[in-house]
Amino acid sequence: MNEEVLRLSYLKPKRQSPGCCRVGGRAATPHSTVDAGRSSSSPARASSFPPAPSSSSSSFVARPPAGRPDPSPRRAGRGGGRPALLRWPRRSRPARSDAQRGRAARGPPPPRSTMKLRSKAAALLLLALAALLLALLSLRAGRAEPPAPPARPASAPQRHPAPAPARLPGPGAFPGAGPRARRRRPPRPRPRAGRRGAASLEKLARRPGELRSFQAVLPPELWIHLAVVACGNRLEETLVMLKSAVLFSHRKIQFHIFTEDSLKPEFEKQLRQWPDSYTKKFEHRIYPITFSVGNPQEWKKLFKPCAAQRLFLPVILKDVDSLLYVDTDVLFLRPVDDIWKLLRQFNATQLAAMAPEHEIPKIGWYSRFARHPFYGSAGVNSGVMLMNLTRIRSAQFKNSMIPTGLAWEDMLYPLYQKYKNAITWGDQDLLNIIFYFNPECLYVFPCQWNYRPDHCMYGSNCKEAEREGVSVLHGNRGVYHDEKQPTFKALYEAIRDFPFQDNLFQSMYYPLQLKFLETVHTLCGRIPQVFLKQIEKTMKRAYEKHVIIHVGPNQMH
Repeated sequence: MNEEVLRLSYLKPKRQSPGCCRVGGRAATPHSTVDAGRSSSSPARASSFPPAPSSSSSSFVARPPAGRPDPSPRRAGRGGGRPALLRWPRRSRPARSDAQRGRAARGPPPPRSTMKLRSKAAALLLLALAALLLALLSLRAGRAEPPAPPARPASAPQRHPAPAPARLPGPGAFPGAGPRARRRRPPRPRPRAGRRGAASLEKLARRPGELRSFQAVLPPELWIHLAVVACGNRLEETLVMLKSAVLFSHRKIQFHIFTEDSLKPEFEKQLRQWPDSYTKKFEHRIYPITFSVGNPQEWKKLFKPCAAQRLFLPVILKDVDSLLYVDTDVLFLRPVDDIWKLLRQFNATQLAAMAPEHEIPKIGWYSRFARHPFYGSAGVNSGVMLMNLTRIRSAQFKNSMIPTGLAWEDMLYPLYQKYKNAITWGDQDLLNIIFYFNPECLYVFPCQWNYRPDHCMYGSNCKEAEREGVSVLHGNRGVYHDEKQPTFKALYEAIRDFPFQDNLFQSMYYPLQLKFLETVHTLCGRIPQVFLKQIEKTMKRAYEKHVIIHVGPNQMH
């Protein structure tokens, strides 16, 4: 009972007067009375307060403010000393966590009704997603295995007679074959290759998880057809041109090589020595030099040996629909696929494509010296020529000889006979005359597809090449073999000396950059970025295709 009274007096202390009361002969406050009671009633229990230090010099005793109990009990010093100050041990406040600070910054939590609505909406969303997933799975299972139809009773008469045993199809072909019989879907017919693009054909041929070569499944109708005429000492130039086409191209190429009989064995030998990884990207066929109309010797000596052969390609290659013709001194700095796509830009009347002879008519050759009609204001260059042979064979061309149109083969020799004393560049002049009278038949592509020394030796005048880089390099005037334009020669030697199996960047691009540093003092060497822009893009694409697609990103280190 005494302990309960003392505890209540401790919890609800009474306000005392400024004086002190006496408990057991000691000067004490109400708190000291509690302590005294505790010590007298339960001597075994020690006080929870630390012993107060004695103070003999100070006579001031701190008192609590009015209306508030004193948390610090004061005890009288032993031996009749002055009362000492005891402080109540404070509880340390725990540090707030980051989450508590965030909740304090965000303000009070939303009402309980709002939280209930949110939980209901989340539950409904999860149920809807689960239902959608189940529906998709059931639909997929239904497509994979359609349900079997009910079995026909044994007594029911058959609607169709049973076929002969030799022609019986597999089990499950008929609905009533048995209880486990299933209806098989008829095989889906494969679409014809001619109506599909290259990308869809690749997807059609490739199986899941299998890397297959696109060239192996591409039908011959979608191959790129590339023609070249090589006579005399043009064997090396022709092989370097073919090498540049194979290095960067993606689609399979059919080479049509027109050459003299003495060069045919050497072509066969050199092309067979190329690695298998490159020989599978092309097929080749070698043709003799033939002229279907006129005097063959006269045609052969026109301008350069065998150069007039290109005029007869529509007549010789009757099974080829479209063709890309290039001179032997041409180098591809990007895939042949890209220039082949220009055929899609032909309108209904266009049947051939060439680049202008010059970008500035005032300094072009045709505008200053030609003695015959030519296309446009500066003429066209036939070193790179796209042809739709099917349209050329079926067209009737206007001319200056007769008022009616003539077919291509019937027009060539009379046209040559009329202008042979006025032409200088042989077959190219004849093409300029033909398209002068038939301008609607020609598509003119930018100079970057037929970049020649004329575009840089008189100052840079091919804006497309400055913007996008050289796509097809045409080293006419023998610049690959002399020191007049070292930049052209450096590109030719870099492709010629490149080992097929080496890295393009290490064995071609970096040495080419070093060679270009030695040509900055020349007219064309002042703009090396024009020559390097496209070849750099092409090499990056080839590297990414080999490393990322064939090796895989997870195997790269």
